[in-house]
Amino acid sequence: MDPALSPAGRRAAAIARHLAAGALPAPPPLAAAAALLGTSPCLSYAPPESAENAPAFPPTELRALLDGHHLMERDWVFRVMEESQLFCPRQRGGGSRVFVAPDYNDGKEAQREATMRRVAHLAQRGVFRGWLTETGAEAELRKLALLECLGVYDHSLAIKIGVHFFLWGSAIKFLGTKRHHDKWLLATENYDVKGCFAMTELGHGSNVRGIETIATYDSKAREFIINTPCESAQKYWIGGAANHATHTIVFSQLDINGKNEGVHAFVAQIRDEDGNVLPNIHIADCGHKIGLNGVDNGRIWFQNIRVPRENLLNLVADVLPNGQYVSVIDDPDQRFAAFLSPLTLGRVNIAVNSVYISKVGLAIAMRYGLSRRAFSLTPDGPEMLLLDYPSHQRRLLPLLAKVCLMSSAGNFMKKMYVKRTPEMSKAIHIYSSALKATLTWQNMITLQECREACGGQGLKTENRIGIFKAEFDVQSTFEGDNNVLMQQVSKALYAEFLAAQKKKKPFKGLGLEHLNGPSPVIPDKLTSSILRSSKFQMDLYCLRERDLLKQFTEDVSLHLAQGKSREKALMLSYQLAEDLARAFTERTILQIFLADEMNVPSGSLKEVLLLLRSLYVMVSIDESASFLRYGYLSRDNVVSVRKEVLKLCSELRHHALAVVSSFGIPDAFLSPLAFDWIEANALSTGSH
Repeated sequence: MDPALSPAGRRAAAIARHLAAGALPAPPPLAAAAALLGTSPCLSYAPPESAENAPAFPPTELRALLDGHHLMERDWVFRVMEESQLFCPRQRGGGSRVFVAPDYNDGKEAQREATMRRVAHLAQRGVFRGWLTETGAEAELRKLALLECLGVYDHSLAIKIGVHFFLWGSAIKFLGTKRHHDKWLLATENYDVKGCFAMTELGHGSNVRGIETIATYDSKAREFIINTPCESAQKYWIGGAANHATHTIVFSQLDINGKNEGVHAFVAQIRDEDGNVLPNIHIADCGHKIGLNGVDNGRIWFQNIRVPRENLLNLVADVLPNGQYVSVIDDPDQRFAAFLSPLTLGRVNIAVNSVYISKVGLAIAMRYGLSRRAFSLTPDGPEMLLLDYPSHQRRLLPLLAKVCLMSSAGNFMKKMYVKRTPEMSKAIHIYSSALKATLTWQNMITLQECREACGGQGLKTENRIGIFKAEFDVQSTFEGDNNVLMQQVSKALYAEFLAAQKKKKPFKGLGLEHLNGPSPVIPDKLTSSILRSSKFQMDLYCLRERDLLKQFTEDVSLHLAQGKSREKALMLSYQLAEDLARAFTERTILQIFLADEMNVPSGSLKEVLLLLRSLYVMVSIDESASFLRYGYLSRDNVVSVRKEVLKLCSELRHHALAVVSSFGIPDAFLSPLAFDWIEANALSTGSH
């Protein structure tokens, strides 16, 4: 090597020698290369129905079980949306297949106006007729069924309607009296007024009792003066406030002659008939969000606005003209709980809506898994369907089982709510809290797994699953933060336990009657037939709930004995509280589904329900450390459960298409990925 070369020059010379010594031969002509490679036929799409066996059970019967009520009305409102250009029908994938979905490429203002145009169209078609003016369980169930379908199209649409009818409207209906009903119910149903619900503040969300907005009574003018005293008291995330709402329910601390009577609800007008914000009210936009941009969330400040005395929603409490405060409920805690009652229906709506979104995601992912192939077991063999891989089955089929059981739980909760009595208020609050948290959490888990199971195609907005993740993330924190709701469940169970001990009476209600009997005994060795037995499954779930309730109570008692306050003691026991709330909820879901299953006659559908139920239980055990942590199952038995999961997935695989076909969701509300995804991406289709 030439010593005169610099270090860089020597390195360059060395690289040149290596390249010269290892030069590749010239490539063969293209024709010769093609001959070496041979010919490979292009992939073609085969619909899942062409290869899968005919359903072993009638899908219409499973749909009737899962939907629970008002199937014809659901189909009708789906058609109403499909038939209108306002719902953005798009032809994709060749043939005559049309899909409907919002255009999420629009800016937030365009999305908001599109939402309002859709609301107006639905009102014109009579979708909302009777939503506030008709009474009875049947009318309420019909309303809930229609809202579920609207939510399948677009979460913003469902929320915009839900705020107007189920928050504003329900507050008028259930917290107001005849004077409020006469003035606002029909006007709300006809959209002559557009309502919103101003409870949440910048500084207070779940802790409604701590809100800072103040309503002071002026006995001379017979008016309430509503004021935002500080920035943390601004009303925040108020759906409908930024653009469209004309009126709002304002939750404020009520001040009567210097005495705080707690949180009360008032009706206030915030815009005139021309849409102008009224004097002494300031409204600002909450801005762009990760999802739900079709809803105009706003912030509201009140600067000593005046509303008539009659605008206090006075079913629970009232202020007489002379300023005297009167209430039919003496206990302040019970009175406060009554003011929060409109939130219960909101939680019911959110929970059941999350189940339907999981169904959309699973229907798309399952159909894709039954038509997309990858890799082969032999060099010259055909590529395998994704859903024929045991690992893919393990990803999706347990989610299918969970969504079916959670459908039953949602139906149970709806029917309980529409048949409510004052005596049921506590149970409804506990069930709605537990199921809202559990079902919305599960929805996000389901959507994430479905997105991944669809690979890169799951990222495309038109394929819905990816955008659903952003659209429905909010469900975990609105209408009650899920973690806070589950803590409320544990606190309520703790109170039930103490009450039963104090009164020396058996447990009654909330499915806790199992606590009155002896503790279940779990067999030492678990066979497949035992694992699939409903008795074993309920025994195990009841054993866990019983033991965790006892442990939680003892842990709280220990902290109390150390001088801690009750609230502090409950807070310090949060780990057991979380496990207990989960145990209660999972036992509740299983118990509800078992009741539905028992009503199905023997046959193929009942056999599939057994598979779904058993897979739900086995996966819940497999995914929870509590069964091993607290000693309910041995290590060997947990291993047996894990193996049983794979067996159940393999058996349920044959019914996967039939189950998702039972969801009752029209093809137009799925996505191109659920059908001919090759043609949908062809150059000739203008795919983007």
